[in-house]
Amino acid sequence: MNKQKLSSQSKFIFFTGGVISSVGKGLTAASIGRLLKERGFSVSVQKLDPYLNVDPGTMSPYQHGEVFVLDDGAETDLDLGHYERFIDIRLHKESNLTSGQIYAEVIAKERRGDYLGGTIQVIPHITDEIKKRILLVAEKSQAEFVLVEVGGTVGDIESQPFLESLRQLRQELGRENTFFVHATWLPHIGATDELKSKPTQHSVRELRSIGISPNMIIARSDYPVHQSIVDKISQFCDVDSEAVIPLVTAPVLYSVPLILEDFHVADYIVKYFGLKARKQVDLSEWKRIIKAEEKPKHNIRIALVGKYIELHDAYISVREALKHASLNNDAQLEICWIHSGDLEKGDGLENLANCDGILVPGGFGYRGVEGKIIAARYAREHKIPYLGLCLGMQMMVIELARTILNDPKANSTEFDPQTTAPVIDLMLEQRHITDMGGTMRLGLYPCKLTPGSIAQRAYQADLVEERHRHRYELNNDYRDILEQNGMLFSGQSPDGMLVEIAEMKDHPFMLGSQFHPEFLSRPNRPHPLFNEFVKVVIAEQEKAGSTVKTA
Repeated sequence: MNKQKLSSQSKFIFFTGGVISSVGKGLTAASIGRLLKERGFSVSVQKLDPYLNVDPGTMSPYQHGEVFVLDDGAETDLDLGHYERFIDIRLHKESNLTSGQIYAEVIAKERRGDYLGGTIQVIPHITDEIKKRILLVAEKSQAEFVLVEVGGTVGDIESQPFLESLRQLRQELGRENTFFVHATWLPHIGATDELKSKPTQHSVRELRSIGISPNMIIARSDYPVHQSIVDKISQFCDVDSEAVIPLVTAPVLYSVPLILEDFHVADYIVKYFGLKARKQVDLSEWKRIIKAEEKPKHNIRIALVGKYIELHDAYISVREALKHASLNNDAQLEICWIHSGDLEKGDGLENLANCDGILVPGGFGYRGVEGKIIAARYAREHKIPYLGLCLGMQMMVIELARTILNDPKANSTEFDPQTTAPVIDLMLEQRHITDMGGTMRLGLYPCKLTPGSIAQRAYQADLVEERHRHRYELNNDYRDILEQNGMLFSGQSPDGMLVEIAEMKDHPFMLGSQFHPEFLSRPNRPHPLFNEFVKVVIAEQEKAGSTVKTA
């Protein structure tokens, strides 16, 4: 590729990981992105995932955690949630690139004859496509900094084409426009009570063997890192001592940007590129968040009823949105993770009773559904604040329908195609779709709110836009009877054809949304529905004359 053609106004920061996976590259990238934004620079981010799936949309949450949905409907890696929450930006489909997307595009071009009969190889065809997609983020966003995270660990076979592409980009764009951050892990040896830097040295050697030398090393650890370890890593890995950053596991997730700021990470990067900060750094909002967590006025316990609770990352945006709202209301949050399958067996009701609020998140498939319906019934009958997200809204609708119709078979056709009372049914436009990936109602859609409703009170607006990910909707044939029995459809599509929000009239807070509000929550700006939910939880708790419920 022509170097001049590749040149752009963007500076590229590439993030790689070593020693072990899940070392915190995504959080590091998100935190550095925030610090650069605080200095007045525009930032965009991209995640490179080595798996052959086109996107994580069809993957089990047990395999990959949460699927994070963007405005344009792209189903992406959960790290994009970190990027959006920390940097407070809205990303697009170009921000998540997988090996599956790359190979599908290259094979499609080969089938069309675009390569004029040539032999298709990883180099240059796959690597050229990867570079093209990375540069596309810079072109579309016009961001001054483009942060690119490579999933997995250096040494993985799957990551090699991505790393080779980054090596080529450094050569083609010039070292003055590229910067490599390598995140590693410092293992602790209990017998000798010491941290070991040798795995980091090996990891950097592996990286250098493919032609990449890191400019900065983030040394993650569960224990304090002595300066001698920093100096050793600097010496053996040929990285400036001030660019070896010991990042000890933080008790509060949102303190990571503050920790990196104390080590002048962004200043080092800005200076490397020959730039100067555009404005005075102001992290007072972040410090307020940390202070709120350290000195809460209230203690609240929220039951999160799901079927993937063994892996908390399956509900990471929900968890963080609850934290945002709790911090905003000066509350210490405790999440009680309840498996919906246990409720079906008659276990866990005592946990619901000991919680101040109940949240039922989204999901797919029949397993655990009846337990979620039990949770919705418990919230309705005991007047416990309830927030239902996507499937969680459908559960509260099915539960009420079963009660008023006196029909235990009222259901969704997703779970019982032969139900005699299909209160939840497949959307009309979904009925002839056979492919599973990327075919749901995805992305940003408008929602018109009913004046005087809880939803309208929470949003303080008449029209909002929210992100969706679903195939099934409330069957309009049942609207009237549900409304006659206390349910208010307080949010609808502008044409009135699709119910977006349902709430109970005679309840402190029982509200469900067909969309996923958790995707738009921010640490310093909690989502209105989560914020109102937590506010009511605290109010009901105080009305009952207690500060916290105990088991």
